[in-house]
Amino acid sequence: MPLVSSTFMLQHAREHGYAVVAFNVHTLEMLQGVVEAAEEAQAPIILQSTVGTVKHLGPDYIAAAATVAANRSQVPIALHLDHCSDFNLIVQCIRAGYTSVMIDASHQPFEENVRQTAKVVEIAKAAGVNVEAELGKVGGVEDDIVVAEHEALMADPDDCARFIELTGVDTLAPAIGTAHGIYKGEPKIDFQRIERIAAKVEVPLVLHGGSGIPEAQVRQCVSLGMAKMNVATELRIVFSDAIKAVFAANPEENDPRKYMIPAKKALHAAAIEKMRLCGTIGRAKGGAYNDHNGYSKRSY
Repeated sequence: MPLVSSTFMLQHAREHGYAVVAFNVHTLEMLQGVVEAAEEAQAPIILQSTVGTVKHLGPDYIAAAATVAANRSQVPIALHLDHCSDFNLIVQCIRAGYTSVMIDASHQPFEENVRQTAKVVEIAKAAGVNVEAELGKVGGVEDDIVVAEHEALMADPDDCARFIELTGVDTLAPAIGTAHGIYKGEPKIDFQRIERIAAKVEVPLVLHGGSGIPEAQVRQCVSLGMAKMNVATELRIVFSDAIKAVFAANPEENDPRKYMIPAKKALHAAAIEKMRLCGTIGRAKGGAYNDHNGYSKRSY
């Protein structure tokens, strides 16, 4: 099936108490690994690329690879641009074929965040593209975006409701205590805040910084309304460690297939585990996911 907007899959996830996993991919093998895992698990997925990856590979190359993967697949696949504050790059990605974009103006005052988000929503909705925004600041490092721990701000539930009303944004990533990267200790997630936000808004909520969160905490976040979980750092580590293991055993190896295939297999297994954790396995087998008309489609 063609690439789909993530709007319907995330609404379905929130309504039915699970979360769709959004995997940040940086190479063709990483993309193939998570798509093949989704096929095996019969799970909807979101492929994500950071701004750095888009600049490295080009939005048209990424969209073309994702389109081929989606057309060969029987599970719903969306393509998402993660953490972007550049309006022109967002437009480029939409034109290239992305079906979801994140406008991240969380570093701006509330009113400016609203203005920039509403501007993106206006152009994206005309193309059937999902829009995600952030309120508060998620700590840690994502590409070249660095938010120090003392600067990370929690999202206010009332502000979340007002923000959605003013912007019409499809999905919201509120800062609730998670961070990008691998945690030094156990993350201090504010579950009561998630519950309060979810009670005030109907849009699906997004859990950023999903790498390394303990299983029980992930399940609790999902049960409270988090319908999308982003995973990036863990995938990079699993993928890279598998490559390092090949070279440790054979330092003279020079055939990329000999180290990319094991890396893809390791990533595949890690992706399956994240889908299991978020309750996504088997969700593409029936019901709404067999009705392609349920998706907000776009023309290319």
